[in-house]
Amino acid sequence: MFLSTFEKQLDAKRRIVVPQEYRAALSGPGATVADGVFVFPSIRSDCIEGGGQQLFDRYGAMADELEFGDELRDSIERNVFGEMQKLSFDTAGRITLPETLCEQYGITDWVAVVGLRDRFEIWERDAYRAQRAADREKARAGLAEMRVQQRAARLGGGAK
Repeated sequence: MFLSTFEKQLDAKRRIVVPQEYRAALSGPGATVADGVFVFPSIRSDCIEGGGQQLFDRYGAMADELEFGDELRDSIERNVFGEMQKLSFDTAGRITLPETLCEQYGITDWVAVVGLRDRFEIWERDAYRAQRAADREKARAGLAEMRVQQRAARLGGGAK
């Protein structure tokens, strides 16, 4: 699993050291660290999304649930597979971020690498800090609403 958040500085060649924990997660069953990572523009957030073979397979399975020729399937395939790049690790455990993705998300110096269990995101550091603050508020409000619904379900369920 990809867990935690790491702030990393890009070098002059747009390389970052992938956290050791992430490299270890990529060497799960049937994979080796030499397999590298897949990265592409996230379809949910303004960042780079990445992961290993399992993430690649998950997006493939999601697209396969839709009929061939379905517009949503085409959009997913274009945005994920059409933009995806496979990056290999160098001997120091670094990957070189594609210039086009760095330009797209304003990544020039510092990044936040965010673990999301089966995948990770690479954000421009300040953009991630703003997103994290918005997410915290959204999570607090959503959790409070969930508790209200759960309480109502328990009270309603007990009256039957």
